[in-house]
Amino acid sequence: RGYRGTGIDITARKISEHRIHHIAQHDVLTGLPNRSLLQDRLSLAIGASEHSGEPLWVLLIDLDRFKYVNDSMGHKAGDVLLMTIAARLRSALAESDTVARLSGDEFVVIMSPRPGQPLAPEMVQRLMNSVAQPVLLGAKEYSVTCSIGVAVFPTAGAPADGLIEHADIAMYSAKKLGRNNFQFYTPAMNDEAQERVRIESALRK
Repeated sequence: RGYRGTGIDITARKISEHRIHHIAQHDVLTGLPNRSLLQDRLSLAIGASEHSGEPLWVLLIDLDRFKYVNDSMGHKAGDVLLMTIAARLRSALAESDTVARLSGDEFVVIMSPRPGQPLAPEMVQRLMNSVAQPVLLGAKEYSVTCSIGVAVFPTAGAPADGLIEHADIAMYSAKKLGRNNFQFYTPAMNDEAQERVRIESALRK
């Protein structure tokens, strides 16, 4: 009794498949999760929050005056800045948190409570301080600040699938207040945003 067979080494194919899968779910420049993987991570985090009863924070981070860097120093300098900020955000967060690049100079962070350490505004401030450290671009040091909007889950009357949109609204509220600060989403912000759209539409007409 016995058997005969042939074998083939598929290591290269598996590595290639893994690389393709990684590229499909990660931002090419920063290596952070992209919009697609962010949605998966957010769905998992919301499910865990509902199961545990612990709150969940979604932060939308927008770099202040990033266009100035691109315009004055070139896109290569802008790419270096984005990669540096991405690395700083990663190092400032816990392994259980997620930081993703949404688009351009916008990042999204999903923060969950740590054991024995509830979520607090001081954590958001630490992220801001990390971003604001000087970056060496060529021969010059450049400091960039950021504006952050925070959406909390669960919030009465706020759907889970609107967390990123609500964080975005809160971020624009932070920019209106002079940039370099963070704001928590409130329903009044949404009413104000809708009123702005209504006024702009009426002015065009």
